Amino acid sequence: MFEKVLIANRGEIALRIHRACREMGIQTVAVHSTADADAMHVRLADESVCIGPPPGRDSYLNIPAILSAATITGVDAIHPGVGFLSENADFAAMVEEHGFVFIGPSPEHIRLMGDKVAAKEAAVSLGIPVVPGSDGAITEDEEALQVAESVGFPILVKAAAGGGGRGMKVAGDRDGLIQALGMARSEAKAAFGNDAVYLERYLGGPRHIEIQILADGQGNAVHLGERDCSLQRRHQKLLEEAPSPALNESAREGIGKVATDAMLKFGYRSAGTLEFLYENGEFFFIEMNTRLQVEHPISEAITGIDIVREQIRIAAGSTLALSQEDIAFSGHAIECRINAEDPKTFMPSPGTITSHHVPGGLGVRVDSAIYGGYRIPPYYDSLIAKLIVHGRNRNECLMRLRRALEEYVVDGVKTTIPLHHELIGANDFINGDYDIHWLERFVDQTPEA
Repeated sequence: MFEKVLIANRGEIALRIHRACREMGIQTVAVHSTADADAMHVRLADESVCIGPPPGRDSYLNIPAILSAATITGVDAIHPGVGFLSENADFAAMVEEHGFVFIGPSPEHIRLMGDKVAAKEAAVSLGIPVVPGSDGAITEDEEALQVAESVGFPILVKAAAGGGGRGMKVAGDRDGLIQALGMARSEAKAAFGNDAVYLERYLGGPRHIEIQILADGQGNAVHLGERDCSLQRRHQKLLEEAPSPALNESAREGIGKVATDAMLKFGYRSAGTLEFLYENGEFFFIEMNTRLQVEHPISEAITGIDIVREQIRIAAGSTLALSQEDIAFSGHAIECRINAEDPKTFMPSPGTITSHHVPGGLGVRVDSAIYGGYRIPPYYDSLIAKLIVHGRNRNECLMRLRRALEEYVVDGVKTTIPLHHELIGANDFINGDYDIHWLERFVDQTPEA
């Protein structure tokens, strides 16, 4: 097992990784920008190294600085967390070239799944169902029109090299498609440095279902059930739950087996997530995230398995200690992402936290690195906490979540806590009757306070 791990990230996920390491008897090294000198993971780590000024490109994306910090502190391995360099194949390769272990999958798997067109082709070869569309990147407008006529309108134009909704446009007819292609290519070029796009059938009201997997690259793989991540605004998730209220046991077992069989065939190593759109009883692969997910705690809640710990064990060369038969699913879990944002306009709200009280009690977990007096910097993602609640069933989970949100206090900045109050009180959500477009409609219909 490793003796010392460098955590190449910040915020709640850096603290989450630190905690897993400490419970395994592993020392930690925190890297940080000058804006994060007083961050909680920096305070708790065994060692810390400043790697640059506040902008991410000069610090948390500064590969030479991170590798230098790893060399100076003599670590065995580097955990990339989520975001930043977590799905950067070149970084993973450089980590290994410098004699450290990358706590994640191989650079080859990261690179393959980071290209949406190549990932879709790989999914087909692995027996994973995909959304009907183009066989690869579309280079000519006429080719796009031919695909659209075959698949049918409306059709979705998507960037091959990215995600998060950038470079993604919906076209309802031939003229709209030509316009959408130009706009999507421009956005993709600006966001990812790659203007390649491809086409997929546009699904009217699907759920966003993802399967959490663990695989050791040594012939063993398991899934930890599904997460329903359909509550999204502009393709950014706000609330997730596990299991999905839309799936029955047969569908759950079926897609879980597809995912694990595919990862065995793929030779995948580490934690990973296969993401699907689910509509009318059918699953369609959209992408694979070759890293830890922000919403991983709800899978931990219903299985009792520490996913970060398993990531570290696998990276150290251990085989999975679990078979699929060992994994028992228990109860229901929901995660609310608490962002430092105006709950109506979603504008970021950096500033100093003047008062902070987290909820507690049975089945309540808060993953956060903030504290009273902490100043939320304006340079990074606005996620400041994750409230995770577990109950014996979905109704108990909802009641516990309502109580936990009532207890949660973050003063000094605006947060999305009031929006979560509204969401969990909506009849559609209570009934589990929502899709990936529901939250946009809900926000548009909610009157201003």
